[in-house]
Parts: sequence; structure tokens; C-alpha cells
Amino acid sequence: MQIAINLPKDFVEMQTTSVIEREMRLSYALALFKAGRVTISKAAELAGLTLYDFIRSCKDNQIPVIDMTREELIEELESMRTA
Repeated sequence: MQIAINLPKDFVEMQTTSVIEREMRLSYALALFKAGRVTISKAAELAGLTLYDFIRSCKDNQIPVIDMTREELIEELESMRTA
């Protein structure tokens, strides 16, 4: 599916079309992932990135990849050690 949006001419002249498309795909994928509307793998696919590169983009944009508190993570790790 293709979606068209109007952008100011001076903005479009700042970048190539492919750069704008890549940045918009990444921004949309990050927004959907942050809102919990898609999985991390689907967001990476939408962004056209590997899972690792998408995780790095999440970090760069201060979007948590692990949805648990520090205490929950420690508890989970401790339970794995005793199992």
C-alpha cells in the first residue's frame, strides 16, 4: 500500500526522496512499537531494518525494548539461575 503526504518544498529539498522515506518508515515503526501496536519484529520489518538495528534505534530514541521493571528483570534472572 502506498500513502502520499504533502511536505513543504524546502523540507523535501533538504533530503533525497529515499532518505525521507527511510526516516518516515523508521519514525512510524518506532511510534507503533512504542504504543504497543506492533511487535518488535514487525516494527523492524516496517522500518526495513534488522532486529538488532531496530533495537539500536529504540535505544537511540529512548524507547524501552524490555517491558518490565528493573525488579521484575532481576527476579526473572534469579529464577533462571535456580531452575
